[in-house]
Amino acid sequence: MVKLTDNPLPKLELELRRGALVLAVLSQLRERQYGYSLRQALAVRGMPIEEGTLYPLLRRLEAQGLLASEWRIEDGPPRRYYRLNDAGEHLLAELTASWNALAGTMAGLLEGGTT
Repeated sequence: MVKLTDNPLPKLELELRRGALVLAVLSQLRERQYGYSLRQALAVRGMPIEEGTLYPLLRRLEAQGLLASEWRIEDGPPRRYYRLNDAGEHLLAELTASWNALAGTMAGLLEGGTT
């Protein structure tokens, strides 16, 4: 008999969230944003993200050729702004279609139906 000593829910929720994080970030970069504004936009929409997670993700997406970035000095300190480039727009569309298909499949499974 297996005995659960720790609640597995937080760890499993974190895994689900990690899987959706790239899509969430890409969805908010259709318009130019800097890190803090991106964090705020995600948090307001129910997807808070830590700086230590966001900035490495932005660098990785840029290194993969999905984002364009530029330094700007406006009112305040210099900020690095990110936005989707053409490859990022294309990937966002593909991931959105994949997400929607998966969500439909999962809805059917969770409702107990067959596909």
